[in-house]
Amino acid sequence: MGEQKNDHELLEMLHRRNDELQTLVQIGKTLTSTLDTAELSNLIIEKANLLLKSRSWSLLLMDEDTQELVFDVVVSEVAEDLRGTRLPIGQGIAGWVAENREPVLAPDVMSDCRFSGAMDRLVGFETRSIVCVPVQFQNNLIGVMQLVNSVDDLAFNENDLALLSAIADYIAIGISNARNFSKVRELVITDDLTGLYNARYFDELLDIELSRAKRFSVSLSLVFIDLDFFKLVNDNHGHLVGSRMLSEIGQLFKQRIRNVDFGARYGGDEFVLILPQTDKNGAYELVSNLREMVSSYVLTTDEGKEVSVTASFGIASYPEDVDNKIDLIRLADNLMYKVKETTRDGIMML
Repeated sequence: MGEQKNDHELLEMLHRRNDELQTLVQIGKTLTSTLDTAELSNLIIEKANLLLKSRSWSLLLMDEDTQELVFDVVVSEVAEDLRGTRLPIGQGIAGWVAENREPVLAPDVMSDCRFSGAMDRLVGFETRSIVCVPVQFQNNLIGVMQLVNSVDDLAFNENDLALLSAIADYIAIGISNARNFSKVRELVITDDLTGLYNARYFDELLDIELSRAKRFSVSLSLVFIDLDFFKLVNDNHGHLVGSRMLSEIGQLFKQRIRNVDFGARYGGDEFVLILPQTDKNGAYELVSNLREMVSSYVLTTDEGKEVSVTASFGIASYPEDVDNKIDLIRLADNLMYKVKETTRDGIMML
């Protein structure tokens, strides 16, 4: 009987190891199947749930700017409360793992001095055991991954630690690839000088947003902007000052438009804005604020000279003015040039 029991336990262990290996292979394939970070997070949830036998687990990503961990993927009864929550580096077991880049196996957190109950108190949860590992790629810390409370309420063991470490390695590769792709794509679609989108990508964005506007029967406005007498800035102060002015004004546009809007440098000293779900009245209100912003902007040169410009704006809207992309661009551009040929420092629309 004892031998049969041992054989049965061995067989169960082999089946479990085989399942773990198969799931790891699936995770590996999954994480190389997409270069979109949001989709990657969803795939992590789907595949990791097959393998992580815990009541709660989470992936916390490192925010380089604030030096905090952010709960990005959370599978837990308190997931909605935890997702997006920030944890300072060094705080709690997850913070300690991020700071020291070493894994932690804590079968009983109450006997581990690194444990902090702050998150438990925040979301009304009771943590009993934790296994937490760093997620890093080529010595670059991406975040940490942790399991909390085993499904059978037993303490986590070395096998859980090894399994989580293997998953973390796959996730690190997937996230690193996705981020690198995103950086390369950003370079391709972004204007180097202003940080706005370039003209090529603006064309793609307009196609997408017009298609969406047509599908949902909503308005869209297009704004063409040209800086007045900008040639005089280059002639009188040099191209370095002119480039700096374009850069700073581009950044001002980027900061002042809404998150749903798109700004692009169309060429030279000309800019263009796509305003989704915005009719002419809404566009005029936003553009009026931008016109005042440009006219009040002052650049101080290295020699202490103050340089300022104004801008001419043309607004065209779909479907109030036109019903297609070509006519929308042509109308906004023509209206902008009418301002330049007359008053300058103004706004024109039909």
